[in-house]
Amino acid sequence: MSTWEATGVGSHPGDDHLEAIRVVFGEVPGLPYLPELPARGVGADLIGRTASLLVDLPVEVQPSGWRIADRPGRDHQRAVDHLRRDLDGLEEIGHDYEGPLKLQVCGPWTLAGAVELRHGDKMLSDAGAVRDLTASLAQGVADHCAEVRRRLPGVTEIVLQLDEPGLPGVLAGTVPTASGFGRLAAVEEWRVEESLRLFGEPVVHCCAPAVPFALLRRAKARGVSVDASLLRRRDEEELGELVEAGMTLFLGVVPGAGNRLPDLGAIARPAVELWRRLGFAPDELAGRVVLTPACGLAGASPAYARAALAACRKAARVLKDDPAGGEG
Repeated sequence: MSTWEATGVGSHPGDDHLEAIRVVFGEVPGLPYLPELPARGVGADLIGRTASLLVDLPVEVQPSGWRIADRPGRDHQRAVDHLRRDLDGLEEIGHDYEGPLKLQVCGPWTLAGAVELRHGDKMLSDAGAVRDLTASLAQGVADHCAEVRRRLPGVTEIVLQLDEPGLPGVLAGTVPTASGFGRLAAVEEWRVEESLRLFGEPVVHCCAPAVPFALLRRAKARGVSVDASLLRRRDEEELGELVEAGMTLFLGVVPGAGNRLPDLGAIARPAVELWRRLGFAPDELAGRVVLTPACGLAGASPAYARAALAACRKAARVLKDDPAGGEG
């Protein structure tokens, strides 16, 4: 896995999808991904983009946000069109690529906390609706992965990333109702574990505090993607168990936006120090940790987004060459 070295979380600035794809393949060639450009508007955002993959669950935009619709309409079609253009661009730029490819979609629990039922509250309020949503999403994601494989026959494996920034709130019972005046009931951990297994062995990205590491390990996730600055000392025992179970840690070490990037030693340092505290052998670090920006890059300038990915890749080389110190 050390060939992965570095990758991005998913979102990019601007509206030029071809340029974003070129940047990804150029700067993180070990594990490139299909970037998302939410600045393009309705249907290019995380929720709309993923909702376009749902099977037999069309969506539309209301003043309050995305909602299940009776039939596919303009909003649904716009989201489908955005994704189709992105896949066309991926095929054009990556036609001769050989290696792994990462695809990101919104996870079922964050999606259920964002999409509303036709006449009522968020889907998260109805356990049956969540089951239907999860099954529809799992089928849609499988179809999406199959289409990418068909378009890019040189892809050796697809690394599926489920974006679940809302998961800690789902488990804690802090997700607001559609009215905003109440909170939806906390969801039992076993329900979340069961649902995540429908997606094979995904990498779960959560750029919020209180990531449920033990739950993700039990759910057989392939890896977790987190913001290094949000990790707490009490997370480290669970992180150690995660690594011992063979999971990969995608560690966000570069700010998602800014004017200047830290030097390579400072970028690598959180990974080196965490690894040291966990007590693992330094020479295993580069093969078990993938460096990423702390979260998506949608709020950055295009120049910063490119530089952030390049810095992650260069810092990963530091980990490989000097795993005990990470300075250089």
